Amino acid sequence: MSAATRLKTVDELMVFVLKHPIRVDALQILNEGEASAAQIARRTGQDMKQVGHHVKVLADHGCIELVRVEQNRGAEEHFYVAALRPCIGDEEWALLAPTTRQEISALVFQAIVAEALAAFRNGTFDSRPDRHMSWQPLKLDEKGWVELMEELEASLERIENIRMRAEERLIANGEKGFPAIAAAFGFERGVVGPSRGPYPLDT
Repeated sequence: MSAATRLKTVDELMVFVLKHPIRVDALQILNEGEASAAQIARRTGQDMKQVGHHVKVLADHGCIELVRVEQNRGAEEHFYVAALRPCIGDEEWALLAPTTRQEISALVFQAIVAEALAAFRNGTFDSRPDRHMSWQPLKLDEKGWVELMEELEASLERIENIRMRAEERLIANGEKGFPAIAAAFGFERGVVGPSRGPYPLDT
């Protein structure tokens, strides 16, 4: 994103997307893979002009990225994907500037929140009685922090193995399966202090 189009704060990035349901739907679809505004409109049943407007706004603000353009009946059809970076290793991550790390983290968090909101709206978030949602405030020393990060990384590896085994079973049984989300966070908690200003819900 250029300095002219980058949103000013993480708060603004989140509110910008989540303040309109079409943006949530578009981002969820583009988290899955590339799609055009026309495809998003057909899938969501929304007005094409409205979807096109919101997709353009998402692109202008760096939330999604243009991947290709096709000619369709004499008109250009633009295909986008969510602006999620590829997996970054610990060493590469440590070399990034703090502002870059925050930008990437905000985009990832934005995608996860969009997925959760879409699941709530579609009635699937709590459709399974064994769904899991938890969080745990901790007080750690440096060794405890390292151990927590190692545990989260190991959990990710186990989740990837679960995905691979499920994919093999689906192929073997000729089944389609169903989409699911697994997400985890581990971060240093913000310290409560003087107000940093109102949350920009009306920006």
